[in-house]
Amino acid sequence: MFHKIINFAAVLALACTGVHVAAQGTAEDYRRAFALGEKFSASKVYYSGVRPTWIGGTDSFWYVRNTPEGRVYVLVDAVGKRRAELFGHKALAEALAKSTGRQVDASKLYLDRLDVSRSADSLRFVFAGRNWLYTVSAGRLEDCGAVPARHQRHWMEVDDEKVAAPVASPDGQTQAFVRENNIWVRDVKTGKERQLSIDGTEGNYYSAYIRWSPDGKKVAACKIRPAVKRYVYYVESSPEDQLQPKLHKQEYAKPGDELRFKVPCIFDVTTGESVIPDTGLFSQQYDLWGPDWSADSRSVTFEYNQRGHQVYRVLELSAETGKVRPLIEETSKTYVNYPMRYRYDLADGKHIIWASERDNWNHLYMYDRATGKPAWQITKGEWYVRNVVKVDEKNRWIYFSANGMRKGEDPYFIYYYRIGFDGKGLTCITPDKGMHEAWLSDDARYVVDVYSTLADAPVAVLRDAATGDAVMPLEKADISRLTAEGWKAPEVFKAKGRDGKTDMWGIIMRPTNFDPSKKYPVLEYIYQGPGNQYVPKSFTPYNWYMSAIAELGFIVVMVDGMGTSFRSRSFENMCYKNLKDAGLPDHIAWIKAAAKKYPYMDIDRVGIFGCSAGGQESMTAVLFHPEFYKAAYSACGCHDNRMDKIWWNELWMGYPVGKQYEECSNVVNAHKLTRPLMLVVGELDDNVDPASTMQVVNALVKAGKDFELVVIPGAHHTMGESYGEHKRYDFFVKNLLGKTPPAWSEFK
Repeated sequence: MFHKIINFAAVLALACTGVHVAAQGTAEDYRRAFALGEKFSASKVYYSGVRPTWIGGTDSFWYVRNTPEGRVYVLVDAVGKRRAELFGHKALAEALAKSTGRQVDASKLYLDRLDVSRSADSLRFVFAGRNWLYTVSAGRLEDCGAVPARHQRHWMEVDDEKVAAPVASPDGQTQAFVRENNIWVRDVKTGKERQLSIDGTEGNYYSAYIRWSPDGKKVAACKIRPAVKRYVYYVESSPEDQLQPKLHKQEYAKPGDELRFKVPCIFDVTTGESVIPDTGLFSQQYDLWGPDWSADSRSVTFEYNQRGHQVYRVLELSAETGKVRPLIEETSKTYVNYPMRYRYDLADGKHIIWASERDNWNHLYMYDRATGKPAWQITKGEWYVRNVVKVDEKNRWIYFSANGMRKGEDPYFIYYYRIGFDGKGLTCITPDKGMHEAWLSDDARYVVDVYSTLADAPVAVLRDAATGDAVMPLEKADISRLTAEGWKAPEVFKAKGRDGKTDMWGIIMRPTNFDPSKKYPVLEYIYQGPGNQYVPKSFTPYNWYMSAIAELGFIVVMVDGMGTSFRSRSFENMCYKNLKDAGLPDHIAWIKAAAKKYPYMDIDRVGIFGCSAGGQESMTAVLFHPEFYKAAYSACGCHDNRMDKIWWNELWMGYPVGKQYEECSNVVNAHKLTRPLMLVVGELDDNVDPASTMQVVNALVKAGKDFELVVIPGAHHTMGESYGEHKRYDFFVKNLLGKTPPAWSEFK
C-alpha cells in the first residue's frame, strides 16, 4: 500500500509541473522507431555517395551516380570538363543476363572490383562470382573464369612469415626462397641451388619474405624467434548445419603475453657472407617492420616499436659494416602514437618525411638521414595532420589532410591542403565549409572533393589541386524525399568540458514528434577513447544507434570528450593508464550545459549505452558516476583490459601490466554497482573475448547484484542485433521512463 502511495505521489508531482509523459514509450512510439530506418533510408538520397576512381596515368575518372532511375556509371574527362556514361548499361546488362542465365536490371548494375583501361574502352570486373572483360566499343563480353577463393587471415592472427613464393632477383636470373627454415637461392636457367643461411631452426627461423638489393648482389630477411601463441575458444551453441555445438579457436594475444623477436639479416648471394647486427637498439620489441633496401644497396632500413610504446625508432643497418644507427627516434613518457606514424623516404637517399606529435600536434618534419636529426619542420601550428595523400618529389609539394586549422569552426572538420617541402605555400584545396573527403589525380593536377555536414547534404566538385578553385560541378545530393518524411538533422552542440575552458563537441538528437513542452530523459550513446574521434560529422540520414531509440521519448546525445584524438596530444593523453576516465567528466559537464539551455532535457534521468569500448565505458559510467548516470546498457564490453587485445590495451594502458589495469577493471569494481545494468554479449565475439563479459557476470553474482544478461547465439561483435535492439528499448523505457514496455506480440 505504501508503494502505491509513493507512485501516485510521483505521478501527481509530474502532473503539477506540467510534464507530459503519457505519449512516451507506447506501442505507437515503438512502431515509429522500428520503421525509422526505412523511412530515413540512404536510398532516398539521390546524387550522393560519390566515390571516384582515377584511371591510372590519365586525367579521367569514373564514379557511380545514384539517380532516381538507378545507378549510372559515368566517365569524367577533367581536362575537357566532360561527363558521359562509361558504357551502355542496357547492352551490358543484356550481355550479362545472357552469359549468366540471370535476370540483370540495367538500373541496378553493381560491377565489383571494376578496373577501367586507360582508353576507357575495356572494363574488367567481378559479377556473379566470375571475372569478366567487357570491350565497350564492340559490346563484347568475355568470361575470364571463376574468382579464386581467397583465404582471409583473421586480423588478430600474426603472420608467421613462413610461406611465400620464391622472390626473383632484379635481373630475373636468380630466385631466393626459404626451405627448412633457411634461405636458399636458385639459378633460374640451370636450376642449381645453394644454401645461404645454415642456422635457421623451427624455433628461430628465417622469414620467407625475402628482399633483394637493387644491385642484385644481396638479400635481406628477418630471422624470427617465435613466441607461444594464446588462443581464445568459442562455443557456437546453435550452428545452422548441425545439431551439436561447434568449438572455434582463434589466435588472440593479450596484454603481457610474450611476443616474437625479429632480427634483420643480410646475405651476399655470391660469397654467402652474412651480416648479422647487434640487437642493442631494438632489444625490447613489440614489433619490427622491414627491412627495406636503400637505392644504392648499401643499407637496409627498418622500424622498431619498443614494448610499452614509449620509444619508436627508424633504424639503418649497414650492409657493409653491420652497424645499426638511428635515423629517427621518438620518445614519450606516455606513449608514441605509432598508429599515426607516417614515413616517406625521398629518392635522393638523403631525406625522410616523418610525422610526429612531439610539439603536441601531429606535424610533418624533414629528416636528414646523415645526421638522424630533423632538418626542419614542414607543417606547424595548433592543428593536426591527419593523412598524407601524395608526395610530389618532382615539384616538391606535399598533399595532405588536416583538421583544426580553421578557427571558429568545428575543429574536427577535415580539409585538404598542399604545402611545399620547405614549409611554404600552404594552400587549402578544399575550401568550402564541411567535412571533406578528396581524391587526387595521379599527376596531382586535379582533385575530386566531396563534402557535407550533418545538416548539409553532400556536394561533389572537381577542383584544381594547386589552387582549390572549382573546375566542374559533379553532384549535389537531393534530400527532398527525406525532408518530406520529416527528417531533421541532429543539432551540433558545443560546451566546456571538465576544465571549464576547453570546448567539447557533440550532437543532440530529438524524436520526430518532439514537443518542447514535454520532459525527456537523456540517453547518451558512448564510444570514447584514444585512436579516433567518434561523433559523426558528415551527412548521415539515419544513425543506426541513435535515431530510432529517440522515437520512444528520449533526447539522445553523443560527445567526444578528453581522451579522444585529433585535438592535441595532451587532449588525448588524458586516457593514459586511465581508460576508466572515459571522458565522462567532460560528457557530464557537456550534458549539464545542454540541459541548462534546453530545460526539457531531464538530467535526473540519464541513461548510457555503448558497444565494445563503449560497452566498457557505459558500465564504467554507472560504477563510478552513479549520481549522474541512472542506467546502462553494455554490449560486448572489454570490461577488463587484461582480457582484451594486446595492441589497444598496451598502447593506452601501458606495459608492463600493473595495478592500473585492476583500477580500470569493471570486474574488480563490479561490487560498486547501484544502478540498473543490462549486459549483452555475442557468443562468437571475435573482437572482444566474450569471457570478459562473463567475468563481470561472475563478479556481479558474487557481489549479490541485480542485473540483466542477454546472450545472442551465433552473434559476433555486436550492439545486440535486432533482438538486443528491442531489449535495449525495453530496458530504458522501463528504467528511465518508468513504464512497462508494450508486449512483443504487438509487433509481430
